[in-house]
Amino acid sequence: MWKDLVDLLFQAYEQFSLLPLFIEIALAFIVIAIVATIVAYGVIMYKRYRSYVHEKRVAFISPIIEELITEQVLLNENLGKDVLIEEIEFDQAALANKVYKKPFVRQILIDTLIQYRKNFRGEVGDLLRKLYIDMDLQKDSFAKMKSMRWERKIKAVVELTQMDISISDVTILPLTNSTNPSLRAAARNAYIQLSKNEPFKFFDIATEPLLPWDQLEMFKIITTTKDIAIPNFSRWVSYSSNKSVVSFCLKLIAHYDQQSAIPAVMELLNNKDHYFRADAIACLGKLSAEVAEEKMVRIYNHQPLNCQIEILKAMGSIASGKYLEFLKTEFLYSSNFDIRMNAARAIIRHNTQHSRLLVEELMEMTHEENQLIIKHCLNPLIKY
Repeated sequence: MWKDLVDLLFQAYEQFSLLPLFIEIALAFIVIAIVATIVAYGVIMYKRYRSYVHEKRVAFISPIIEELITEQVLLNENLGKDVLIEEIEFDQAALANKVYKKPFVRQILIDTLIQYRKNFRGEVGDLLRKLYIDMDLQKDSFAKMKSMRWERKIKAVVELTQMDISISDVTILPLTNSTNPSLRAAARNAYIQLSKNEPFKFFDIATEPLLPWDQLEMFKIITTTKDIAIPNFSRWVSYSSNKSVVSFCLKLIAHYDQQSAIPAVMELLNNKDHYFRADAIACLGKLSAEVAEEKMVRIYNHQPLNCQIEILKAMGSIASGKYLEFLKTEFLYSSNFDIRMNAARAIIRHNTQHSRLLVEELMEMTHEENQLIIKHCLNPLIKY
């Protein structure tokens, strides 16, 4: 049989080799397309089958898991009786059910507990965490951390974070510098939430950038996590070589109004990177750093447009009143519309008797376009 098949293939090859070259190429492409289509359909069917099996499993096991959580947690008779969570005991017979030994069931149980814990805080949330620990589900999560697949590591990090399970620095810190952006972001967010003493330690070793979306997510976590240890972020402003870390720290310095960081931020005004300088100027403005005004005015004429605009905004935020004449000059004589707009805003933001008189003076002495700029800036309904 095999011999006949080999002979048939050999004859087909001989016939194929006799065809013109362009026909051979066309036939080769046709065969490749057919094989690729068959493989693609095979993969799609396999994934659909796996999804179908998973849905059937979830549909079968979910009522059992829901019953376990309801009886052991939600309807636990010790809730609301001033009993310590650590002292509450579960029905060991219910927890020892053989069905909870199966890996796929344990994963569904983990996912369900996490979903419940997102909706319940206080005693109920703590009791859900205790159920997770008592059933040794953290072992399943830690096992995923050893996987070579980054998506399983992310799932492990998220599970342990949601259940407030500590992860050792030797395990989590290397992941905060992973080359995979998704894993890196998940590990950094987890470290901030789980580390009790130094939640920003990974800034010291960060070589990969903090992407804008990562910064937004981290900022949300930092500002909403209770009892987080907030350090003086000027430490990284002064010593970090990672520009994105420094930029993010400037935002945090401004948010937490860390006045002690002003000298470190002012040092960035000498940085060669004008984007860095712009971030530092914006930070100084938000800190109302009057001490920085003199230097900002001194370097103003040597700055690119983005830095000049940030200086004008900062002077409007600081509003010391010392440089109203400087702002007046920029408004009257600059040829750049954005400069004039921000100079007018800065004058108006001073909101003093002197500044109000200056605005009236400018309205009388300037041309129509500048008058429209002032009227626009005076409109309280327009937010900048």
